[in-house]
Amino acid sequence: MSRLSHSEVHMVHRIGWLRAAVLGANDGLVSTSSLVVGVAAAGSGQTEVLIAALAGLVAGAMSMAAGEYVSVSSQTDAEKADVARETRELAETPEAELEELTQIYVGRGLDRELAEKVAVQLTERDALGTHARDELGISETVTAHPVQAAIVSALTFAVGAVIPLIVALLAPPTQITLVVAVSTIVGLAVLGGLGASAGGAGIVRGALRVTLWGALAMAATAAVGMLFGVTTG
Repeated sequence: MSRLSHSEVHMVHRIGWLRAAVLGANDGLVSTSSLVVGVAAAGSGQTEVLIAALAGLVAGAMSMAAGEYVSVSSQTDAEKADVARETRELAETPEAELEELTQIYVGRGLDRELAEKVAVQLTERDALGTHARDELGISETVTAHPVQAAIVSALTFAVGAVIPLIVALLAPPTQITLVVAVSTIVGLAVLGGLGASAGGAGIVRGALRVTLWGALAMAATAAVGMLFGVTTG
């Protein structure tokens, strides 16, 4: 009897870049749209709105890149320190490290004899890699990449931010607030659905989640803009 080929597609390898991409695009769209809506609600002209949107795009992209780089670099430094410490322990106390690995497998459900055999075989093959994966939870799949995360965050922020900028440029000056708000809601729904789909989660739930918080952000800045407009008007 022939054996059918079996293939599986998992999403965990996408976690690093997907998180940065979704966060960047969502922040770019929400923050720039909110900025446009707030400035327009204050009674500013189209030129002032466009300047504010462009400044928000540039500042936001640079801020996202810097913040993501610092954050992920800190994670990378912690991972490197843990691996370095594990390397020393393997060289200085190999028996204790073997016992530690054995206990990990016992805790996962293997009996003592089998757990020890697995620990010995994996240690002989790749002691550091095994401890990094099973003791520290570090693997190539989830290893942090600061530069990659920073670039993806900046680019995706800019992609998200350019949408309200273009809409504000093309919209009638008297309807910028309404047109940008509506287009942003649609964009957030699409973005949330795509992000959820790429991560293997529910599309509707992902779309509703980002749409709700985006709408709240625009409502808050619109309120501020209208209050400022009334106060200075």
